[in-house]
Amino acid sequence: MRLPLRGMVAVLEWGLLAALLAAPLLAQWLAAPFWLDVATRLAILALAAVGLNLLLGVGGLASFGHAAYLAIGAYATAIPIYHSLYGGGGWLATDNGLLHLLLAVAAGGLFALITGALALKTRGIHFIMLTMAFSQMLFYLLQGLETYGGDDGMSLDVRSQLPGLDLDDAAQLHWLAVAALVAGLMLFRMVQRSRFGLVLMGCKARPERMWALGWPVRPVLLAAFVIGGMLAAVAGWLSANHATFVSPAMAEWTHSGELLFMVILGGAGRWLGPLTGAAAFVLLEEWLSSLTLYWHLPFGLLLIGIALWQAGVLQRGGRP
Repeated sequence: MRLPLRGMVAVLEWGLLAALLAAPLLAQWLAAPFWLDVATRLAILALAAVGLNLLLGVGGLASFGHAAYLAIGAYATAIPIYHSLYGGGGWLATDNGLLHLLLAVAAGGLFALITGALALKTRGIHFIMLTMAFSQMLFYLLQGLETYGGDDGMSLDVRSQLPGLDLDDAAQLHWLAVAALVAGLMLFRMVQRSRFGLVLMGCKARPERMWALGWPVRPVLLAAFVIGGMLAAVAGWLSANHATFVSPAMAEWTHSGELLFMVILGGAGRWLGPLTGAAAFVLLEEWLSSLTLYWHLPFGLLLIGIALWQAGVLQRGGRP
């Protein structure tokens, strides 16, 4: 039963990727632009989950603060746009999308480097709590930035400007998000199959043995932490341009929990898992919210049930 099940999952995942690529055409054909918006959001969340999948699925690091990098990428886009429109110039005042992207990646990587270096001094529940604490620290910091909306957040009156692209066109923005997702998935696959990925998996399974063999366990885990943060920051850059709104709520630990659920739903360590997990999460959310105002309760119960089922599958060696 193992091979047919894996084959069905693979067909489903490649079908999801094909549907994402064709989403603008399907939305136009069905006269349903709402679903294009959902597909773009799905691609962005899947990209953020790819970074967390590298940490959890390959490195065994259950971070509860991954949404912080999403928020950093979003604010690294929104703040320069704000200064370009209302701030009276300065080095931050630009609507250049490439500069926004570089700033998002640099800020996300730097924050991941600093927080990861501190959090990796711990293990287990202490690591989880530290990553969540850093995310909440960023949340409260963003709340205090009254210039940029504080707790109310900030709307973007214009989107990032990219040469040859018009991000005000929903289809072009969607294809950019899908291209970023595909690039992130390919990077994950390349890292997973590299010597670095093998060492990372060894650090997950037997960190003491890897240390005894002479491998630098903490620097390897920190490198994965930084890569994961950078991928989430790219997703934040896309999210700011998609929603044209940023708020401190993007950094809340609950959003980190949602990303963690996406990774678990898709299968931690599977290279297309974040796509499947994000699709299941977003579509379940849309379906249940259309049925009842109190959709959070059945949604949470479903997530718990799926997580328990997957845990049982893993204990049985992958057999359903």
